Amino acid sequence: MELRQLIPLFDASTLKWASRARLLRWLTLLWVLIGLVILFSASYAVGEADFGDGLYYIKRQLISIVIGLVIFNFVVHSPLQRILGVSHWFVLLFLALIFVTLIPGLGTNTNGAARWLPIGSFQLQPSELIKPFLVVQSARVFGQWQRLRWQSRLIWLGIFALVLAGILLQPNLSTTALCGMALWLIALAAGLPYIYLIATAMGGVMLAYASISLRDYQKRRVMSFLNPWADPMQDGYQLIQSLLAIGSGGAWGTGYGLSQQKLFYLPIQYTDFIFAVFAEEFGFVGCLLFLLLLATYGTLALIVAFKAENAVHRLIAIGAMIFMVGQSLLNIGVASGGLPTTGLPLPLVSYGGNSVIASLLIAGLLVRVARESSEAKVVSLPRRSANNGRSHLV
Repeated sequence: MELRQLIPLFDASTLKWASRARLLRWLTLLWVLIGLVILFSASYAVGEADFGDGLYYIKRQLISIVIGLVIFNFVVHSPLQRILGVSHWFVLLFLALIFVTLIPGLGTNTNGAARWLPIGSFQLQPSELIKPFLVVQSARVFGQWQRLRWQSRLIWLGIFALVLAGILLQPNLSTTALCGMALWLIALAAGLPYIYLIATAMGGVMLAYASISLRDYQKRRVMSFLNPWADPMQDGYQLIQSLLAIGSGGAWGTGYGLSQQKLFYLPIQYTDFIFAVFAEEFGFVGCLLFLLLLATYGTLALIVAFKAENAVHRLIAIGAMIFMVGQSLLNIGVASGGLPTTGLPLPLVSYGGNSVIASLLIAGLLVRVARESSEAKVVSLPRRSANNGRSHLV
């Protein structure tokens, strides 16, 4: 791999890629650009107020994007077989780091949740960075399920369960639910027996119910989602402000940079509820165009999955679609009041270095599957001998 291939603008090798891989790459870069435009508007006022620098958040996001794009280009130029060969080590590494966040004094506790590890000025979030490796390793395990021994199956099911348990203990119910659903859907696509899937789904629902019952703030979130106006100044405040922002956008929006709700009415407007700012400024038409981008991306991902002949590669494409498009729809559902309030970021849009790097790694995996599933195969052809007229294989 040449050094210039790690920089998107100087990677001339993309001209030789299959059309689906090139289109997915350009859609990913477009998604990143849209995210930067939205984040600049959503974060400028709060950056100016909190740090005296309106560009505070956008500058840090740009650093994460540069790192993420280098990783993205490294992945799209790396054989999937090589990535599959190291994915289990990264799963184990980030699993260990997830539990390290739970150790008092090591994990950074913010708003009652210990999800980060301070590394200098950077906050490492293992529960975000493990996502792409969960996709790869679950595809590897479930895609080869019939060939694995029972011991290997049980070991990896136990490791996946530990990942979910560690994230839940942070506590981070929304990421636990997302990772659990992704693992379940990948297993479903792999054709695992329905009895296993039904039992796992029932166990997941019971675990979520127990978590909500035991944690008062999660219970309040569910209740405020059902009727935010019952407590408009406390638990329902965030959702009400989000709905006001979306409703204020009308058909065409208030105009770029002219959102009123982002001016200290809508909490965390540059992360979890950034879509509400986008909806206010770009209106119903802008929302439709963004949903069209997601639909196009998801459709291409499914086409790539169906075209892949290797079962493991197919499952990687499906897992990538779940984390990119599925998580986006969950975030939009929360902002628009269709789902209970969660802490899931909007991929490639919300502020957060860990989320951006993980999302670009996942997108790189999808592009790599598209490249490998479209590569031409070398086929041996019969050649007629000039001496005796007989055919020989070359």
